[in-house]
Order: sequence, then structure tokens, then C-alpha cells
Amino acid sequence: MSYSDELLFDNIDEPNLKSIEVYEQRGGYDELKRVLRELPPETVLNELQASGLRGRGGAGFAMGTKAGFLPKGDMDKYLCCNADESEPGTFKDRELMQKNPHQLIEGMIIASFAAGINKAFIYIRGEYEDQADVLEAAAKEAYDKGYLGENILGSGFGVSLVVHRGAGAYICGEETALLDSLEGKRGNPRLKPPFPANAGLFQGPTLINNVETLSNVAHITKMGGAKYAEIGTEKSTGTKLVSISGCVQKPGNYEIELGTPSRELLFDLAGGPLPGREFKAWFPGGSSSPVLTPAEFDLPYDFDSIAAAGSMLGSGAIIMIDDSVSMVDVALRTAKFYKHESCGKCTPCREGTSWTVKMLQRVEDGLATPMDLDIIESVCDQIMGNCLCVLGDAMAMPVSSMVKKFRPEFEAHIEAARLKRTPLDEATLADELNLAEMATSA
Repeated sequence: MSYSDELLFDNIDEPNLKSIEVYEQRGGYDELKRVLRELPPETVLNELQASGLRGRGGAGFAMGTKAGFLPKGDMDKYLCCNADESEPGTFKDRELMQKNPHQLIEGMIIASFAAGINKAFIYIRGEYEDQADVLEAAAKEAYDKGYLGENILGSGFGVSLVVHRGAGAYICGEETALLDSLEGKRGNPRLKPPFPANAGLFQGPTLINNVETLSNVAHITKMGGAKYAEIGTEKSTGTKLVSISGCVQKPGNYEIELGTPSRELLFDLAGGPLPGREFKAWFPGGSSSPVLTPAEFDLPYDFDSIAAAGSMLGSGAIIMIDDSVSMVDVALRTAKFYKHESCGKCTPCREGTSWTVKMLQRVEDGLATPMDLDIIESVCDQIMGNCLCVLGDAMAMPVSSMVKKFRPEFEAHIEAARLKRTPLDEATLADELNLAEMATSA
């Protein structure tokens, strides 16, 4: 696949593509008409399963398999589009919603038809005010044209669609916290099981996928699941939108074929490092993914290859760090973000993120010793896998990887910062020593 062979970004900058008139002129909603006229729901679901499409929101779970988990029957079933997109470094869904909202809506209608869903929601982050306006206008156009509502195009199938605005909480990007927020509650993650497929929104069967995933649906049914599966690799099929930011010459969103060498993304598409600089580290899947080094530049950019290297593809947000940036600063900023966004419901996340911030601040201020770095790693190890959701892991994984891979830089920073410190009074020093003792015992 060449970089011009795009699916989701095909003619994405065409003027007024967000309007239903222009979208229909380009063949928009033709696939929905064909599906409703010619295909039973089971066939559509089989095509989604045959495509091998994995969720583009971070977990990478097979979308067709997930849709197949919903029980059969005449009860209300729900589709929730996760448009919260609050992972630092990720901004691809924003562009899809802003420029081509009907691609998403058409995909949601076809996915609802395949899974027998009659109520659909787009949960969009509160900061995306312009995109929410665009989606609401697009949904109204789709209703007016008969693509949404009861008895769509005389097919006997109907689905409603509501655009719901969040209030800017990172935790609501977690699927069960999103459901609580949609129900009018505080956005807290739920215990699983039961899983959303059986007891999700309003305790009904619920399918949850993100914007990019659902935007693929009409393309898959149009070309066929098997044909779609020929793009990419055997276990990472299709194209992927990547958001590249940080210390690069050409940051932005790019659509690539999964399995493309990472070096091509970083140097050919993103233009490489800034003049006079060299790359030092990179997040391959947003700020929650463990960092990699230039030694992994030749990895194929797909789910399994990145996982085998000890990180994850995640949301497809690549953040580049060059030799002008302090890894201590990156680790501290990362930990502070997740500490602030923790809902506080479970102890490992609530306390672990807080302690990690305190210890990294000691490193930053030159108060730490090399033993503190061991403690940071130990705290991160105790967080991972022990939380209600993955927010705690999202802090622990990158921070732990930075301390492990750049330990000499952390130790050098401690020594340099210690030499710059002014003498403290005895009371302040006693408080600092007490903090270190408490951290050790924790």
C-alpha cells in the first residue's frame, strides 16, 4: 500500500465534506443502502469478523468478535461510540469528526444493523466543542434524509443517535466509566464481569468502539472482509491513523498500512528530528505506552511487533523525544497527569500515582538517592495489574520504562540537582527524610 491509498483519510480535505450533500456526491450512504437492501445482519457481522479489524482505541480487541458477543433478542441494545480521545498525543479522531462526520455515522448505522442495536450514542469529550457541533449538525442531516430513526429507508430497521458531551475527564475514556457518565453518574470504572456486552448502558447489551474503528465499517462491507484483511499484516489488518507529535519536523495525522516500518513513519512522513538534534526516545502508542529507544526504529508498526518489543500500539499516538529533553521531566509530567486524572476509586491507583509523583519530584529537586529509583520501579510494579481499570497501569508502565532505560540520566540528574541546592533548615530537611522513610516502607 502506498501512502496515497487511503481509506479513512481519502479526500479528507475536500471542501465541505462534512455536509451530507458533498458526502453523498462521493458515494456516501450508498453502502448503507446496499446493506439494508441486500444483506442480512448475520452476513454483515461475518464480514466484520472476517476483516480482522482490531479496535483502534487502545486495547486492540477484534471489533467483529466484540459485536458478536451481544445476545440475540428484542431487548434494547446500545452502541456507544467512544469519542472521548483524551490520551495525550492523540488527535486523529478529532480530524475524522471535524472533516468527515458522516463516515462515522454511516459506519455506526451499519454496525448497529449487524448487531441488532436500536440505540446509538456518540460520547465526545467536553473540550471538543466544535467537533460536537459538527456531529450534531451531521446527525440532524442524517435524520432528515431518513438514514436515522425508525424504519430506515423502508427496511424495517431503525436506530436512534444521540451526541452526548462529556465534561473533560480522562477516566471517561475507559469504557465502563464512559457508561456511568452517560447514565448521569460520576465517571467511575465498573467491576468486570459483568462485561458491557451483557450488562452495559442501562444494564443492557452494549457495544463500545471508538471513532476510528467505527469509521472503518462501511469500507469493510463495501470491499469485503477478506479483501480488507489483505491490507496490513495477518494479525494487524487494515490501515491505521497515527498522530505524530513532539520533536519532529512534520507533526500531524497520517494514515498508514499496519506493518509499515516505524522508521518510515518517523523519518519519511514526520521528517525526522529537528535540525541539530537526535531522537532519544519515543512513545509508540500515546503517553500510557512504555517508551522505546532508537534501537526499535526498524520495528514494523503493528499491534504484535510493538507488543513484542515491550510496549503497545495503543491509540496510535507517536510522541518523539529528542536529546534536548530531560527524561526526568517527561516522567514527572506523565505521572502528574495520571495522578490528576485518577478517579481515586481504587487504592493502588490513587496512592500509587501520588507516591510516584512525590518520589519523582524528589529526583527533580536533587533530594533522592539511587535507592529511590528502585522504589519508584517497585511502586510501579505493585500498581500494574492491580487496579479496577488501566489508568494506574497507564502511569506505571511508561514511568517504569523510563527509569529502567534511562537510569544513568536519572542518576546524573539527581547529582547535578543536589549540587545546585541551597542549604535547608533542619525542620525542612527532617520532613524530607521522613518522606523518604515513608516511601521506603510503602
